[in-house]
Amino acid sequence: MRRARRTLLTILGLQVAIAVTMSLVDSYRRRGKKPKAFPTTPPRTVDIEESAVTTYTFGRDLYDDMLAAIEGAQRQVLFETYIWKGDATGERFKKALADAADRGVEVYCIYDGFANLVVSPVFKHFPANMKVLKYPVWSAGWRFFDLRRYGRDHRKILVVDDTVGFVGGYNIGDAYETEWRDTHVRISGPGVWDLKRAFADFWNLHRRRRVRHSERPLLLETASTWEPRIRVQRNVPRLWMFPIRSMYLEAINRASTNVWITTAYFIPDQDFVDAMKHAARRGVDVRLLIPLKSNHIVADWISRGYFSQLLEAGVKVLRFRGAMVHAKTATVDGTWSTVGTANIDRLSLTGNYEINVEIIDAGLAAQLEEIFRTDESNTVELTQGEWEARDLHRKFTEAFLAPLRPLL
Repeated sequence: MRRARRTLLTILGLQVAIAVTMSLVDSYRRRGKKPKAFPTTPPRTVDIEESAVTTYTFGRDLYDDMLAAIEGAQRQVLFETYIWKGDATGERFKKALADAADRGVEVYCIYDGFANLVVSPVFKHFPANMKVLKYPVWSAGWRFFDLRRYGRDHRKILVVDDTVGFVGGYNIGDAYETEWRDTHVRISGPGVWDLKRAFADFWNLHRRRRVRHSERPLLLETASTWEPRIRVQRNVPRLWMFPIRSMYLEAINRASTNVWITTAYFIPDQDFVDAMKHAARRGVDVRLLIPLKSNHIVADWISRGYFSQLLEAGVKVLRFRGAMVHAKTATVDGTWSTVGTANIDRLSLTGNYEINVEIIDAGLAAQLEEIFRTDESNTVELTQGEWEARDLHRKFTEAFLAPLRPLL
């Protein structure tokens, strides 16, 4: 038993060492290299019942509208992000939020401590009239074995007054403004209310000992009615709630014509892979759009371990060239669609705090399908013959790193 234990620990150590080495080498190779230009789709708005939904595929367009919304705030701003860089773009958002607080607007901010470890501590000093919650780097405290306390806050939300809300994959920073291909949506009307509830629930769950000068809960007045065609799905690890995975599986399993998925990282569980394979085998047009090279090389290598199954089942694997595609979107059968923060990986689907908007509307689905086709024009399709012809060392590396899947 002792020998077996040592062998397992040695193998795990080698896997981690290889992963770290690959990441360092990849980071060195990327230094000074700028992403190439990529095609985008201009912002467009679709009316859904009493709400309106606008899609964004270029960071500058999104940031301009987010900042305009903050500058026009009259009562309250709720701002939550995973990464908040201390660069020029980050400073623009910080100033807009501080200016709103100075004119009497209630400003609440949440950011993830771990995701911003490399951000200057100076940037993280906020004016006293801003209420700021830093989600801690170590959130488990003394509860080392409580898995519910290890999820990161991977959400990206902005809600201004009762009028407008933003949610999607965009973090805040210079690179995301022009160099990354991502997707966000702006919602106005009753669809905003659930975003407000989502923010308040997270704040109230984590505010104790995390928020300066305040122990009071965040109380919101929102209508009790529901927007039936716009639903907000939230993963809440502390409550062991992970509806986003179930949302995806139900949509894929019900598909009859097409399933088009865009994700930054593809490291799902086998049930998710099986759902995609079964859909393809019953004649559904299943397409998976991922980066050719993401910002996490280890995730890329681990993701490749699923390609054989998908290609054999008839799933199209499309790899985005020249820039990082970070969008988290899907459309099914020209009616169902989702945009949000959750990647198709274990951390997002069964680990982190995430938020996705699920929308049942043919107009928005058509718009997201148009965005998908635009992205597809900048991809290279992986063929089964090309995949089977890859060299031996690639096959070995994929197999050797496969046990790390549950950690990503």
